Amino acid sequence: MSSSTWTPAALSSEATPLAGTAWRLVEAQHHVSTLKLVDSVAEQELLERLVEETKPAIPPECRGLHHLLYTPFRYGPYPKGSRFRRAGATPGVFYAAEAPATAVAETSFHRLLFFAESPATPWPSNPAEFTAFAVDHATGRALDLDAGALASIRAAVTHPTDYTIGQSIADAAREAGIDVIRYPSVRDPGGGANLALLSCRAFASPAPTGQQTWRLRISDTGVHAICAAPAARITFDRACFAADPRIAAMIWDRS
Repeated sequence: MSSSTWTPAALSSEATPLAGTAWRLVEAQHHVSTLKLVDSVAEQELLERLVEETKPAIPPECRGLHHLLYTPFRYGPYPKGSRFRRAGATPGVFYAAEAPATAVAETSFHRLLFFAESPATPWPSNPAEFTAFAVDHATGRALDLDAGALASIRAAVTHPTDYTIGQSIADAAREAGIDVIRYPSVRDPGGGANLALLSCRAFASPAPTGQQTWRLRISDTGVHAICAAPAARITFDRACFAADPRIAAMIWDRS
């Protein structure tokens, strides 16, 4: 079945239960980004309350959740389209992975993509610190692109650079009341799976259930990721993400 025939009704017939843990990386500075602007923790708390009042309202279905969970659903318009979200004032998507290593691969790719699109930018002198956090999810209405008839559109939805099919599938999935799309990671050389949570209904816990600290060093040899606890090291060399033409054309040798 071609992607154009996947109507909301057709997708609804493929809905299946799905539950587990989702992992997502955020820059570790989210913990202290305002602390450098004040002289005490009390002042930081006041500043963050004032900043909070200027932000868009939290969507009703996301209220009561930790800010790391609802943030992707709060802001718009979306500046650039992504795999399951169109550019503009469109509904949010919480992108995550089933394993920390897959989330690290996705983040490493996007960090490299920034430098691929900024060839005059020198490599950073220090590693960047990220927090990988876990959150439980559960739904009776998920789409698994690795299973059943949906596997027929997997290649189109996971194209390295063309997100139009995925965006159309997400639009139809929302109409069908689908909460989560499970799909193969395009970036993880280990073949892990990603999750696109289309609704805050999919969260089974109101806050992160675990976290890890990762340091990513980017250089002319690739990305080197290190986690202290549990101990883990991953290297993504120059060839790792070369299936994407933007990375294949990367200017690696720079000051």
